[in-house]
Parts: sequence; structure tokens; C-alpha cells
Amino acid sequence: MKNIPEVKIAIAAVSRDCFPMELSANRRKAVVEAYRQKGLNIYECPVTIESEKDMRAALSDLRANDVNALVVFLGNFGPESAETLLAKEFGGPVMFVAAAEETQNNLVSGRGDAYCGMLNASYNLALRNIKAYIPEYPVGTAKEVADMIEEFLPVARTILGLSSLKVISFGPRPQDFLACNAPIKQLYNLGVEIEENSELDLLVAYNAHKDDERIPSVIKDMEEELGEGNKMAGILPKLAQYELTLLDWMEEHKGSRDYVVFANKCWPSFQTEFGFVPCYVNSRLTKIGIPVACEVDIYGALSEYIGTCVSKDAVTLLDINNSVPADMYKESIEGKFPYTHRDTFMGFHCGNTPSCKLTSLTMKYQLIMHRSLEPDKEPDITRGTAEGDIVPGNITFFRLQSTADAKLRAYVAEGEVLPVATRSFGSIGVFAIPEMGRFYRHVLIEKNYPHHGAVAFGHYGKAIFDVLRYLGVSDLAYNQPKSVPYKSENPFKR
Repeated sequence: MKNIPEVKIAIAAVSRDCFPMELSANRRKAVVEAYRQKGLNIYECPVTIESEKDMRAALSDLRANDVNALVVFLGNFGPESAETLLAKEFGGPVMFVAAAEETQNNLVSGRGDAYCGMLNASYNLALRNIKAYIPEYPVGTAKEVADMIEEFLPVARTILGLSSLKVISFGPRPQDFLACNAPIKQLYNLGVEIEENSELDLLVAYNAHKDDERIPSVIKDMEEELGEGNKMAGILPKLAQYELTLLDWMEEHKGSRDYVVFANKCWPSFQTEFGFVPCYVNSRLTKIGIPVACEVDIYGALSEYIGTCVSKDAVTLLDINNSVPADMYKESIEGKFPYTHRDTFMGFHCGNTPSCKLTSLTMKYQLIMHRSLEPDKEPDITRGTAEGDIVPGNITFFRLQSTADAKLRAYVAEGEVLPVATRSFGSIGVFAIPEMGRFYRHVLIEKNYPHHGAVAFGHYGKAIFDVLRYLGVSDLAYNQPKSVPYKSENPFKR
């Protein structure tokens, strides 16, 4: 992945002045050793913090060593003012965790009371309005704390990425796609920049790349990726030209930011003026960590980027599109997988899913657009989709969204893509999420989510949930089991 940050994490121990400093320092060293035994690197801050002056010294040391994520480790009770000021002034993602007591044989001079200290730390963090990552059970042995730090890495990576992200968009939302339209105010609240452009800006930039000398090498790369699926080779020069246009725009317009995602208009005037559909290019950029969301879906692009940072892998953006036909369910799913018919649905988009996430890749044309833009003729301006069934396996379906009144909400649900032939078109898969029917009604519909959802390929629900909580999303939904009714669920239903 080219478009996500590298995390350089450090651990700094804190110590209450009425407790032995050596207790906290030695426990820190044990955590570092346990973490390094995992084959992972962590910087050990040599300053054990008892006071605000120590905090300043530790902060200088962390900055001198280019640390960008921090673990504040309560090896004993800890000084709540100094430790929370450290989190505030550090500026990057911070995790708070505490040491468990080691043995019943050392509960006098060797007792640290960090269990109690975490309560004071959390209270002081709230007083100062400081965001921090606190694990589900933030007290542990050296090995357990090392495991917690490893779980913090994808959260830290995502927070760092968002803090230096720019969303670049081209064009307004298509007509009757108001669902993808959302206020941008919350982007700024998250620390994300946005640059909104006209489709004309993109067209001018595209035309300026007409004779770009790099086009042949991009075509060659596309041919190698497509292989036998290269069924419409004549469209590749235009697609290569477009890919270079976006990549150059990214470099020229990222400004003070390090990372970029796109949310681009892709129909209907795009086809008539550019002469192709951009789906395959979108898939290629997303594959290398530069998500390109369809239909100017700004929060879809943001969600995709969160999934990219968390998983360090390619993601996709799909419509929660259609139900699974009853005969397909009966023939291919019932009795073979532990899902009811209502647990299943089909996720689809025109052809934006990276090749590495398709069972096979074929260059085709956009069937729906072909019907309206060039009926009764061979496909021309509607060519450019990357089509195939999505690879079976675990997935996480999720989205971060701003409401019409500029409030953040999000959902996360884990499930899988089933090894069932879709017999359809586009980038498409048969998805199964436990209790999807109820989730669809009482979260997706009830809370007015758009049709697009981001897909990470693996079970990353815990990390994504933690990221969203760190960002301050309070309305955070998931697919609740039958035993946990939704607030809007009718208790008298049959």
C-alpha cells in the first residue's frame, strides 16, 4: 500500500511519586521485551514520568526519535496530570494501558495500584477533552499489554492517515443520487481536507495527457493484469491516459497533505465526453491504496480509506444491491452455510473492485449505461468495467457517514462472501451477514444510510469499531444478534 502511513510507536512509562519508580520502569522493560518477541519494533522512551518536567523531557525525546504513536503505560498508579498532558501535547494517537500485579508474594513494596490509576487517568482525559485509545480490558501482564499494543497499531495507522488526508472530488452527485450527498463540515472536524472540482477541470487535465509518453507503459501493465480477460483492448489507451491524469492530479494537488483519495463523477455525461467508463482505473488505483469512490461519494471514499489503513490491503465500495433469488438460495446456500435467506444479499458495482479481489477479471462494458447511452449498437463509450465475481472469504461491511444535519454516524458488520456463482454482471458477490435482514431494516433504512458500503476483505470489525470510537462517533451500529432487539424493532412482530 503506497498511500498509508508507517507507524513508529513508542512506550513511555509513568510513575506516581509515592510509588517506586523502578517498579514502573521494570514493568515497561518487560512489555518492550514481550512486544519485540513478536517480531515487532517499539521505541522505549528512557524517561519515566513522575512530574510535568519529566513529561517535557519525555516529549522532547519522543519527538527527537520521530515517534508518531504513543503508549502511555501505567506501571504503577501514575501521575494523572503529567500523563494526560503528555497525551495532549504529543499530538498523535495515544493509547493508555496499565500493569497488572505479578504475584501474591509481592503485594507490599511491589504493588503498583495501576488498576486504580487507570480510573484517574480516564477521568482526567475526559476533563481535558483528550481522545485516547483504551482497550476493552486495559490492565494486563507484559505479554497481554504487548498484545494490546499490537491491536492498537491499525487504529493508530488510521488516525495518522486521516490526520493527513485530502479527499479530492470531481463533479456534483448524479441526479437522483442524493443519498451520496452529505455535508462536508464533519470532514474538517475529523482533520480531513477536501478539494472539490468540476468535471470540466478533470476533462481539461485529461485532454492535456493525450500524448503522454507514459501511456504505452501503463497499457502494458494493464494488459498483464487483464491477461485473457482483455476483451476490449481498444479502450486501454484512454484508460491509461485517465489513470495518469488522476495520479498527476494527486501529486500536484495534495498540498500540505500526505495522502489522497478520490470521489469522482462517473456517469452519465462522463461517458459522452471522455468516451469510456472509469471503473477499471478506479479499481487499479484502489488496489495500490488510493481509493476512488464512484458517484462522488465523499464519505464512501473516506470509509474506503479507513478500511485500507486498518487492513493494509485493497478494499472496495459496493451497492447493497439486490436480494438473493429464492432458487439460488435453495440450490447453493440452504443447508450448506449457516445463514437464513434474509441473512444474504448481493453486493454490486459496475466494475470498480480490484483484480486481486475478483475470482477472474474481464474487461467489459457497463450494461446499464449501454442501454441508455448507446442502445442497438456495439459498446463504445460504455467500455471500461472490471468485471467478475468477488473472491469468497471473510469481509467487514462498514460505513462512516455524515447525516443531513452534519452529525457523524457509522455501522460495522462482519460476514463473508459465499462461494456461490452470481450469474450476473459487474463486480459482484453473494454476501452473508448474520441477522442482515434486521440490520438492513433497523440500521441501514432506519438511520438513512446510502446504498454504498465499504468492504474490507477480512474480519476487521474490532479495529474499525475502535477507530470510529476514537474519532468520537457516538451513533455506532452493528448487526445485533436476535437476543438484542433494536430500539425501533417492533416487539410484537411475528
